[in-house]
Amino acid sequence: MGNGALRGAVIAVAGAGGPAGRATLMRLAEAGATVVGADNDPQRLSEAVDAARYASGGATVTGDTVDLLDLQSTRDWATHIEKDFGRVDGLVHLVGGWRGSETFTKTSLDDWDFLELLLVKTVQHTSLAFHEALQRSERGRYVLISAAAASRPTAGNAAYAAGKAAAEAWTLALADYFRKAGGPEGPTSAAAILVVKALVHDAMRAERPNAKFAGFTDVKDLAEAIEGVWSKSAAEVNGNRLWLTEKP
Repeated sequence: MGNGALRGAVIAVAGAGGPAGRATLMRLAEAGATVVGADNDPQRLSEAVDAARYASGGATVTGDTVDLLDLQSTRDWATHIEKDFGRVDGLVHLVGGWRGSETFTKTSLDDWDFLELLLVKTVQHTSLAFHEALQRSERGRYVLISAAAASRPTAGNAAYAAGKAAAEAWTLALADYFRKAGGPEGPTSAAAILVVKALVHDAMRAERPNAKFAGFTDVKDLAEAIEGVWSKSAAEVNGNRLWLTEKP
């Protein structure tokens, strides 16, 4: 299966049913990992899991319908992965969502209520559920996908940018946990942030053939970058923002 760089690793992917999730399942499976995806849409998740199995020549790819807005459900998911496969070497957080407004004045706090759940609460729950298992791994990685908007919010993007910034801060706190747990020799596990401007995939290009999508990251390139987090040492990536687009 591929170059086998992740052979033997067990990696969970939250938000696995979307285009980025599908690409990530495929990439990790092709690299030899056992991959466990989660999504709140059973049909979409099943299609993504089947596609990854097929593309990787029959790798172990499974899917669970999990309510990541419920901490106990998320903890139960983490527990059963470790019980079934003996370890957890990664959690890739792909849960996303976007809402914006024409101007700052027209910002609706309903948008914040919606995005706080998707962008922040799910990060809190997955990190709290998985951090101990990741620390037990010799190559544990928590990978958050964030957006450049967190570093440079625009007037009409306040709720989204604030949500992403909060998710980044929470992930950096997890990175500090890994740093302290590693002691004088440094961290053995890591929490890293991959930053994009926005994502693009083939269906978007088909719908808008004349669009340039300047600065966007293709979901396949994102999946490659996610795999690459395991190729670097924990000390190299822990607590760092890894930019896949131009830095503001």
